[in-house]
Amino acid sequence: MSQIHSTAVVEEGARIAEGCHIGPYCIIGPNVTLGQGCTLHSHIVIAGHTELGEANTIYPFASIGLQSQDLKHSGGTTHTRIGNHNTFREYVTVHSATNDGDATVIGSHNNLLAYTHVAHDCQLGDHIVMSNVATLAGHVTVEDRAIIGGIAAVHQFCRIGTMSIIGGCSKVVQDIPPYMLADGNPTITRALNKEGLKRNDVSEGSQAALKQAHRILFRENLTFTKGIDKTRAEVPASEEIKHLLTFIESSQRGIAR
Repeated sequence: MSQIHSTAVVEEGARIAEGCHIGPYCIIGPNVTLGQGCTLHSHIVIAGHTELGEANTIYPFASIGLQSQDLKHSGGTTHTRIGNHNTFREYVTVHSATNDGDATVIGSHNNLLAYTHVAHDCQLGDHIVMSNVATLAGHVTVEDRAIIGGIAAVHQFCRIGTMSIIGGCSKVVQDIPPYMLADGNPTITRALNKEGLKRNDVSEGSQAALKQAHRILFRENLTFTKGIDKTRAEVPASEEIKHLLTFIESSQRGIAR
């Protein structure tokens, strides 16, 4: 059985799975689905067409699934889809998509610390950490296992690569390549994210290859086209190298260099 505090408002139509705990003064809209074992501590608003998977934990004053702040929003049915085992700390805001049928998506095992903001149409993967007051503008993509430092702000349509880390107070206006450490205002790629690679059990061989690729792509003053060609010719192939080069080649906003 789910436990729902007497002061909580769960509107008719909401679907609450077994084992959920809904604390005082929470408001759950009629088109919300909560998966099994979710915990809402208190004073939380979940609205819109919003789906949460299993075992998500939400702390006081968070709001999830509310209408986009995008001034282009003109109605229709928009969605917010969230996976399993995520933590949303105090005052986190996650907004629904802008256009009819579209969705803001957050994967599983993510940790969004206090006051973080995920804007409309963002697409987040798994095992991501957003530190306090980190902010994503609309249509940002964050790949798995990225870390975004406190008070960092990411411009709309940017991509944050897997296992990258962004320093606190950074201003991100271009794509952050996978496996790298980026920092600054505006943000630039400063080094290989060695600690992140170790924590995520990337092999020593792949780490050495990424170090060599970083030197070619970011230290030899080559164009990215020439740097990619040289990396493919000189650096041992691996899944990480393949992803890094594909990420750079597919960039629309440019790479933070």
